[in-house]
Amino acid sequence: MRFSKGGTPGLVLWIIDYIARLSCSLLDVLNLAEELTKKIMKKHGNLAETEKQLEIDRISNLPWDVLDTILVRLPLRDAARTSILSSKWRYKWTNLSQFILDDKCIHNSISDKASRWIEIRKIIDQVQSNHNGPIEKFKLAAYCCPNYSDLDQWIRFLTEKGIKELIIREFSVIKHFKLPDSVFCGPKLSHLELYGCILRLPSSFKGFDCLKILQLNHVFITSDTLEHLIRNCPVLEKLTLLNLHHLACVRIYNPNLKYVKIDSAFEDICLGHSLLLASVDIRMLPMNGGITRRHPEQGKVCTLIRVFGYLHGINRLSLSNQFLEFLANKDEPERLRTPFNSLLALELKEIRFASLKGIAASISILRSSPNLEDLLVTVYPCDDISKPVMDLVTKQLQSYFYFNQLKVVKIRGINGTRIEWEFLRLILAHSPVLESMTIVKFKGERISESFLQEVERASKHVKFISLAL
Repeated sequence: MRFSKGGTPGLVLWIIDYIARLSCSLLDVLNLAEELTKKIMKKHGNLAETEKQLEIDRISNLPWDVLDTILVRLPLRDAARTSILSSKWRYKWTNLSQFILDDKCIHNSISDKASRWIEIRKIIDQVQSNHNGPIEKFKLAAYCCPNYSDLDQWIRFLTEKGIKELIIREFSVIKHFKLPDSVFCGPKLSHLELYGCILRLPSSFKGFDCLKILQLNHVFITSDTLEHLIRNCPVLEKLTLLNLHHLACVRIYNPNLKYVKIDSAFEDICLGHSLLLASVDIRMLPMNGGITRRHPEQGKVCTLIRVFGYLHGINRLSLSNQFLEFLANKDEPERLRTPFNSLLALELKEIRFASLKGIAASISILRSSPNLEDLLVTVYPCDDISKPVMDLVTKQLQSYFYFNQLKVVKIRGINGTRIEWEFLRLILAHSPVLESMTIVKFKGERISESFLQEVERASKHVKFISLAL
């Protein structure tokens, strides 16, 4: 390996490229170099030793931002092992700009959750004692049982260090911890993921001016707090809400939002006039005691038209059957005020063909999406045959609407019931440019492709792919 004249630039590029392509830790590289040096020294004596020492010194004396770029590419456990290389390297790993504490940081022999946290705390203590400069990213994603006093203190420390990305992923939750108020004073925070905490905004909260990504998972938060938080993130682009507790209404008012994913229980939802929304994914979970509508927004019942009536820019939409039932105002398809002219990809999840309201809402969206190109339907296993649903689909078969841009259809989990076949016929009969239809049967043998070829269809060039789970 030859480096460029002048030395350092070529060496840096070589190290970074070597680590990136071969996923080899810096410690492994230096150990390999050390072994080679021992062999060379047997032949060339002190000259080789001197050259080797020069190479190590050149790496050690690189600018810190360059070393940081190299070390953050390694698992933290490997980065910490570089402390044995020399006295200069003893505390370098504690000054990184990014810390990812995951299961790789804990020895496999330690299984007790409390003991695993002790190992995490040892790392945290060393960083707090020796770190100089900013910390841009912290991620906790280890199976452990945190001491919440330790975690609270660590989060305060990160805030003081100007944290930009704070990610707390799943760990073993015994009780939820109260998020310290210091988090809400982070002026540089751009990415926030929280798990297993209680989120209350301090009275001094003025907003997150830089926050672009927000994810809340298993978080206790009230409807008003969530609304206030979202409203006061002026550059927020991506919002993910998962398994939120005690949430009655999801009110999202943010004109800058581009992506929303909700997988949670709630009683009402309003997406406001988020005109930049390009991707929406909503899966509604049942609340204890069933779904109710005790908190209609401004006295209005939640409907398909009220939720999506003004969101014309969506190009990807994913909705669950339970949410579709929730939105259906009646047993007949409705027309939106303005069609989804930008919608290119639609996913209908956990569709129950025995649900009249769910199928009616699904057809409403399909008929309001003139430029749809890609349709994915996952079917919830159900052997019941609903005559009202059958009548609805048969009626749509006889109508004169067409999916003039639909090219790809995938339907997963069908049982081969009559109502499922009627739905397939509906899609085939109204899709003149359809290129492929993939059908995945839930159980039993896959459907014969020769049989599918006999089904009446608008597109003569459609290719059928039949599979079985």
